[in-house]
Amino acid sequence: MPRFVLVESTGRESGPGAARFLADATALALAGHPIRVVLVQEGVTAALPGALPGLDQALQAGVELRVDAFSVTQRGLTAAELVPEARMTGMDEVADALLAPDTKVVWH
Repeated sequence: MPRFVLVESTGRESGPGAARFLADATALALAGHPIRVVLVQEGVTAALPGALPGLDQALQAGVELRVDAFSVTQRGLTAAELVPEARMTGMDEVADALLAPDTKVVWH
């Protein structure tokens, strides 16, 4: 079964797209697909507690949550401010995930 990596680069300030994208990730996870959501740029704000509707449901469905450490720092945030399930990552790990065999990537 292919693994999905969904990269979100926008936050809730950009409209409902990020929440819909997360809902897609949740649906894929509930269908049995391994899902990793990677938050970059403004998307990292979605990892703040209560910031994005549906994040709790996605995590409960088994979605892995990775947050770009550089983007977090650029926005004056710290890992301690994010939901506990968020794992800080670097772009080297993201690149490895994007290039892994049998992986489907969607970037929003």
